[in-house]
Amino acid sequence: MQNSYHQLTIKTDKQFVDLISDFVSLIYADGIEIGEDRIIIRSEERLDHIKKQVKDLAKSIDKINISFECKELPNSDWIEQYQQSIQPIEVGKFYIHPSWDKPKDDKINIIVDPALAFGSGHHGSTYGCLEAIGKYVQSGDNVIDVGCGSGILGLAATKLGATVDLCDTDIVSVESTKENFKLNNEKYNKIWQGSVNKTEKKYDIVLANIIADVLKAIAANLKSSIEDNGILIISGILDKKESSLKEHYSDLKLLERKQKDEWVTLIYKKEFNG
Repeated sequence: MQNSYHQLTIKTDKQFVDLISDFVSLIYADGIEIGEDRIIIRSEERLDHIKKQVKDLAKSIDKINISFECKELPNSDWIEQYQQSIQPIEVGKFYIHPSWDKPKDDKINIIVDPALAFGSGHHGSTYGCLEAIGKYVQSGDNVIDVGCGSGILGLAATKLGATVDLCDTDIVSVESTKENFKLNNEKYNKIWQGSVNKTEKKYDIVLANIIADVLKAIAANLKSSIEDNGILIISGILDKKESSLKEHYSDLKLLERKQKDEWVTLIYKKEFNG
């Protein structure tokens, strides 16, 4: 254990605390403490990337007051206490658990430790994606996980026999994904820092668990990376942003909609009409 840890305190208006905390839990699965007007995030790693992404989100919210305070503090046993509180979770075919928990013989086991994991299956959007992966990904499929975070979605596809590429604009996420593949004794095909526009390859399944505004911005790139008759699984979508997002994907066939809590997962098919 390190001698110190990093603490990021985000103060905001009471009405935005749930929104900001949900967003943080989407991109980060370590210790998060939620107060009446603040969110406190703790990690052994620097939290600059979380601060930047929350700042970017706040720019899209009207009339929000938000401030940030970063500190490096002496370590205590909070990480050990947090690890002890982590509960494994079953999602369809998958059992997501920390390395110190026993696997289940009747499930596809995925190990994700909380130290650097940006997604552990507990969040509604990750949950919806894992359910969809279990249904739509087949052995031999070419899959890309865009905005891979912890790599949990790519790992799920790999364990189903798919060949998987992964990318994320955040280098911390790229490194976290590499660590989690190693932890699970699995291999990816390619991984890079950046987005899907850095490859010209087309995929049977495209996964993107990000946020609605980013899904709008990269819609054209996501769609162009799908093989004819391929599947697109997108999530990280707050239900109140769903309708405006769908306009950007109206040229695809909506196969299924999933919702857990306020988070929506959409599954599309790129139909071949040639």
